[in-house]
Amino acid sequence: MTTKAARRALRPIADLIDQRIERQIRRSIEEDSKSGLRRELTVLRDRQRPLELLLDGTGRGVSRLPAQVHLNRAIDELAAVTGDRDGAERNIAQAFRLLIALESLGVGRIAGGTMNICGKLSAVPLLDPPNDEILEIGTLYGMFGAALIRMMERAGRNPSLTIVDPLAGLQLQPGTTEGDDPTGTPAREAAVRTNLALAGVAGAAARVQQGFSEDPEVRAKVSDRSYGTIIVDGDHSAAGVSADLEWAEQIVAPGGIVVLDDFGHAKWPGIKEAFDKHMATDTRLTFLGQVANSAYLRAEA
Repeated sequence: MTTKAARRALRPIADLIDQRIERQIRRSIEEDSKSGLRRELTVLRDRQRPLELLLDGTGRGVSRLPAQVHLNRAIDELAAVTGDRDGAERNIAQAFRLLIALESLGVGRIAGGTMNICGKLSAVPLLDPPNDEILEIGTLYGMFGAALIRMMERAGRNPSLTIVDPLAGLQLQPGTTEGDDPTGTPAREAAVRTNLALAGVAGAAARVQQGFSEDPEVRAKVSDRSYGTIIVDGDHSAAGVSADLEWAEQIVAPGGIVVLDDFGHAKWPGIKEAFDKHMATDTRLTFLGQVANSAYLRAEA
């Protein structure tokens, strides 16, 4: 057999060997690539967990990492209520950072969903209440009040906070059985004072009145002034919300803002029921709109 003929005869075998070598090389490359990707994925997962600990629901019961669609919706709703698109974007961002910081440094938590909390913290200063007196009906750990103080100060205001809450050790709501808080911290005045101290001088000076907002003695002690802002976040039953709205009518300053928390929330139908009933009366309050699960009303000037 000539050399040329031998080459022709051996070519299929050589091609087969080349194909096998090529497949083996590709397999090795793919295995190396997969191994590398697995290593990179492990590293990313290891790095992600600390971020999850900062933002997830561990130790507070609800995640603080909003979906982009919820964030955009909150900004749109806030802009519609306040008429200030730039301020809405700025304040939502600042409120979100503040929420994470306070829950990291404080004891307990701020009750509610992330966008609802950020909406309330953002809306009040943008709505420019007529004075800096704030009444918070229902506080849990005092952390929201501390955050609102800080947001008002960022707007150049000098907030003076009054809190009314039973401070019974846990969150009380008629018709529900509340267990231990997910944070493991009892809702007591000591916790409230610790969190208010995070807001500096204004937080330390806040008035804390223990008791129920329906109690005439409690009302008498804190009805010594007109409030530019009233946060209604106490008894979520229809009767409880009706009573708080009626009281708010009496003590809100002309042009003042009333914030009705958990408005439209499926878990608390009594809030919307009380709102509808109250707005059908000869009320001083005008509905401005809704951001997340809070309604905003302004008293007649």
